[in-house]
Amino acid sequence: MTLEAILAYVHFLAILTMVVFISSEAALCRVEWLNAAAVERIAKVDMVYGMSAIAVLATGLARTWWGMKGTAWYWTNPLLHVKLGLFIIVGVLSIFPTLTYFRWRKAVRASGTLPDAAEIRKTRKLVMLQAHLIALIPLVAVFLARGFGAKG
Repeated sequence: MTLEAILAYVHFLAILTMVVFISSEAALCRVEWLNAAAVERIAKVDMVYGMSAIAVLATGLARTWWGMKGTAWYWTNPLLHVKLGLFIIVGVLSIFPTLTYFRWRKAVRASGTLPDAAEIRKTRKLVMLQAHLIALIPLVAVFLARGFGAKG
């Protein structure tokens, strides 16, 4: 029971960290706010976001292996696959902004050049799409936790 509680706590903490940092990314990635300091900051924020996403995945997998319900219960439930699918989509979508932030930071450090407004808007749309997809994952999790989709 203690292990289950600790696994749940660490998983929730990782999720909250991920949500805070994708929100920060969305706030910083605005045409009217992006300056050289914000470019440096957004690259750091994105790094923490990525690390927290890895922590979410690792702690989620740990819950399926060492949690009370066990792998047989989780991995046979299609809702777990929906959650993982959404998470993978978010992860793939996050690649473009991450690479973009590295490019922006390199340009700012080299010449002080800021990205153009169209590129900032395009990147922000992807960040916002990630944020909205992340918000769907807990909905699926609530149904999963209550046994919807479970066999037997």
